[in-house]
Amino acid sequence: MASHTLLPLLLLPFLFAAATAADIDIAQGPTPPEEATTNLTSILAKGEQYTTLLRLLNSTGVDEQLAIQLNNSYDGLTFFAPTDAAFARRLRAGALNALSDQQQVQLLLYHVLPRYYSLATFQTASNPLRTEASGPGGAYAVNVTATTQNSLVNVSTGLVDVPLGSTMLAKFPLAVYSVDEVLLPEQMFGNQAGSSVAPAPAPARQPGTKATGRKKGGAAEPKSDVAGEPSAAGTEEDDEAESSNAAAGLVGNVEWSLFAALALIMAVVNIAAP
Repeated sequence: MASHTLLPLLLLPFLFAAATAADIDIAQGPTPPEEATTNLTSILAKGEQYTTLLRLLNSTGVDEQLAIQLNNSYDGLTFFAPTDAAFARRLRAGALNALSDQQQVQLLLYHVLPRYYSLATFQTASNPLRTEASGPGGAYAVNVTATTQNSLVNVSTGLVDVPLGSTMLAKFPLAVYSVDEVLLPEQMFGNQAGSSVAPAPAPARQPGTKATGRKKGGAAEPKSDVAGEPSAAGTEEDDEAESSNAAAGLVGNVEWSLFAALALIMAVVNIAAP
């Protein structure tokens, strides 16, 4: 009888240890796999050449806006990240600060595509691709072309044409690609990109000088048919001169006729005299 009572008592420590281990496993549950980071600012900070971009994202609040979109989007996002050298080359000192707060936001959103694009996805994408930036005319867009031979992807805005650089992250829901140019939308910078020089005005004619009679291109103007005709004043003077000569000739003819008639009369008188 004692042996039957002692056996359960000896098993109690083992039963307690098994129950405790089961409770611990249930409380902890399975360990979740490590999630890929989708923090854009952390990704850019690791790149160590995006100081201007990070400062602009922070001052405009676009970094927080994109973080909210990533947490609530089923399509993901694609971000083109201009380097510090790109900002220094494309936007001169003070040009970035000269933009209004709204323009700075639009410039940043122009570097964001509202869905996830891998390099392979760009090869089948239909242009133009809508960006997050928009204006009175609608959404601003870019054209992205890809070659299957060397997997080169090129982004064009109409003002800027640049190939994608290194892939900083390409895992859904976020893709981040480095670019060596700031993408400038035509809607914002179209009238500032290489304005043409207006032709110089023709020099004014100085007082007291005569016109050269040349066109702007330097070729001599053809003479007018009217300009080659004699003037009305010159015609009247010529008519008066001709009238005077005609009158003088008429007087001379009359005097010669009278002289000839007198000579004939005198010859007749001499013949008739005895």
